[in-house]
Amino acid sequence: MPLPTLAEIESAAAIVYGAMKPTPEIAWPLLAERCGCTVVVKHENHTPTGAFKVRGGLVYMHGLCRARPEVKGVIAATRGNHGQSVAFAARRNGLACTVVVPHGNSVEKNRAMRGFGAEVVETGHDFQAALEACEEIARERGLHMTPSFDEPLVRGVATYGLELFRAFPDLDTVYVPIGLGSGICGVMAARDALGLRTAVVGVVAENANAYALSFEAGRPVATNRSDTLADGIATRTPNPQAVELIVRGAARIVTVTDEQILAAMAAYFADTHNIAEGAGAAPLAALLAEKAAMAGKRVGLVLSGGNLDRPLYERALAVPA
Repeated sequence: MPLPTLAEIESAAAIVYGAMKPTPEIAWPLLAERCGCTVVVKHENHTPTGAFKVRGGLVYMHGLCRARPEVKGVIAATRGNHGQSVAFAARRNGLACTVVVPHGNSVEKNRAMRGFGAEVVETGHDFQAALEACEEIARERGLHMTPSFDEPLVRGVATYGLELFRAFPDLDTVYVPIGLGSGICGVMAARDALGLRTAVVGVVAENANAYALSFEAGRPVATNRSDTLADGIATRTPNPQAVELIVRGAARIVTVTDEQILAAMAAYFADTHNIAEGAGAAPLAALLAEKAAMAGKRVGLVLSGGNLDRPLYERALAVPA
């Protein structure tokens, strides 16, 4: 799968901006002081769904409704942000929406998906199990299965990369969390479309490190577990297309612990008063882990979302910032 071109990303932006405004990118002085470098945060926690994925959902549903007008309902497997995206975009396009989540999923993300009009089905012990159940339900009900990684999704989320790089074209490095890969692939697409040389660094959780293993091996490597508080990056089966693109275009992948993610969540609140969910805080955790190597540089962080349950946020805020 080729990365989208500049013209394709700009066309996607026209669709996205029909439903939302560009999100801010802010250079925060207290984060710069903490990290020892210039730090620019791309605030994808400021979208209508509180996360970056809404961009891809809007572009995907726009294309689906024009290519297959007979489709009346869609379904997706999710831990929350993809489901909110699909539900938000489906409602705007007059489609019914069902989302499938694993047992124990974020209560507040489930509530948000219902708020956007989705039926929420809970099944399976993790995302992969929920995905397999979702595929079966799609067949049984005759619903269109909305993937978590696909070209229209990458094209849509690449619009935030375009916003970031046009505002700050001189960034040395951008850290991006990896769930299934649309976010990092979108950032690489925007970088390449603008002809920039910025290093794009992926971030994964220590106990959900399938993409780090895949990057090292140069091919998809699945794991048996994805036990991390950062549900947005709790992946154990990587997407082969995403792995190919990441291997080709990313500088490296950094692995961080849950403790480092919690500390980054606390730091975000202390330095910017922004709420960052686990996946959204992971890039800051990675920058802090590489603080010595990044001293004096210009760094971008993708705060990919701010959707998390209150008990987890209380736990993060208890960490000294």
